[in-house]
Amino acid sequence: MTTERTTTTPRGGALAPLAIPVFRALWIAVLVSNIGSWMQTVGAQWLLVDEHAAPVVIALVQTASSLPVLLIGIPAGVIGEFVDRRRLLIGVQAFQVVVGLAMTVLTATGQMTPALLLTVTFLLGTASALQLPAYQALVPEIVPRAMITDAAALSSVGVNVARAIGPALAGVVIAQLGVPFVFAANAVSFALFLVVLVAWRGYRRPETRAEPFIDATRAGLRYVLHAGVVRRLLLQLAAFMVPANALWALLPLVASGPLGLSSGGYGLLLAAVGIGSVGGAFVMPAIRTRLGIGRTVGTASVVFGLSTVVVAIVPVLAVVLVALVVGGVAWIGVVTTLNGTVQAFLPAWVRARGLATYQLVLFGSTAIGAALAGIIATPLGVVGVLAGAGALTALSALLVAVSAFPVLTDRQRAVAPMPLGDVAFVPDDHTAATGETLVLVHWTVPPDHVDAFRAAAVLLGHSRRRTGARDWNLYVDTAAGPDAWVEAFRVGSWQEHVDQHEVRQTGDDARMLDAVRAVAGEPRVEHLVAPGVSSPSSSG
Repeated sequence: MTTERTTTTPRGGALAPLAIPVFRALWIAVLVSNIGSWMQTVGAQWLLVDEHAAPVVIALVQTASSLPVLLIGIPAGVIGEFVDRRRLLIGVQAFQVVVGLAMTVLTATGQMTPALLLTVTFLLGTASALQLPAYQALVPEIVPRAMITDAAALSSVGVNVARAIGPALAGVVIAQLGVPFVFAANAVSFALFLVVLVAWRGYRRPETRAEPFIDATRAGLRYVLHAGVVRRLLLQLAAFMVPANALWALLPLVASGPLGLSSGGYGLLLAAVGIGSVGGAFVMPAIRTRLGIGRTVGTASVVFGLSTVVVAIVPVLAVVLVALVVGGVAWIGVVTTLNGTVQAFLPAWVRARGLATYQLVLFGSTAIGAALAGIIATPLGVVGVLAGAGALTALSALLVAVSAFPVLTDRQRAVAPMPLGDVAFVPDDHTAATGETLVLVHWTVPPDHVDAFRAAAVLLGHSRRRTGARDWNLYVDTAAGPDAWVEAFRVGSWQEHVDQHEVRQTGDDARMLDAVRAVAGEPRVEHLVAPGVSSPSSSG
């Protein structure tokens, strides 16, 4: 299997990325793996239901699988940015095969306790947290930019096809063969993904300059902190996900309680969500075109919240199934829209770290929402908690009205290299790698343009911070006169400052710089580089 990526391939609809052989093979492998994961989730939850575990313990299955992203999500993004992503995925899949087999054996021999089940689920969640940023960052390397949103939608389709198939299949397997066979099927799904990755020979690791781990982590967090678009999307995601996950956490109790269903019936409920999600993935492109990103997310949030309320207060199987199908459409509307927008917006140099932050919010919200739902359901009851969570989910749409959603049309996200300017000498390699760099940019601002300059400079300051500046300030040079302004910012090293110029600036950043130039003309730039940090020598 070889990599085929044609950057000039025209946009050809929702299924266009599947025409790329590597993406198609990986998509199928991930689909099978997700089916196995859903089977494993149903098996774990139903094993606890059969043992009459408390609601909080059952809800903690969701928390155990999601919590690892809170713990290692950001480091996973840094690792996924700089290592060979294919090799990383191979290692993670091999680990999951071993854990899946151990889970099967422990359950088959009657040694699987609730605590051990949550521990093993946590290990699988840790592996998933490690691989998610690396896998998502692979997609833009495989498909053309015009197809990134469609590829993200197809990935969500795969997740929800798995949601439709996996739980129903798990219900059949549990009824006929028992829970151990469900866990065995999950291990086999990991093995299939591993085989596809091993057979993929054409992957070429992108040329990236290695960065110290701590510096790379800080750079990723700094980017998100100063990227208003990304922050706004993550806020909307968290506001939706925390209450929405009450439905997934407590649905087993709705199935076994008010609806009186077996494991097969529970699988049918999850299959209804999956069917709605798959259908939603195909209608969402048209809906987004008509409504825009913000109104799509807001409308879908309200619909999902109302669906959750119906599931809570109407214990009639036919009505619940319809509500879950509708809820599946709405779920895909929120998650696919936000995920695809983040993927398309993030620049290449920080994509894996930015996606790791997205996953941190996604799975962190899942873990928190599931745990809260389980804890509150014990004293208040499942019905009341679900109804309240549905109302809160619908109310998350108010964020779209209160805080305007970012407009992403005509944004220039490709790399826009900027000349470094006159440099009398280049620091040696050691100083370039470790010497903190102070950049002083001298602007001459006509008195009647000061307000316009300051407004444009503030936006430029956010750009400097996104691309590497550890701090940034604007000063008036009292020695030179009131029209002399100095922009000062520190960068961790000379090499990082060079990266600002060569690989980190996008077309949007260039436009911000041009806006300042339009007011203040061309600046004079000074670069001050501190001597490199030397390692202490040992004597003996």
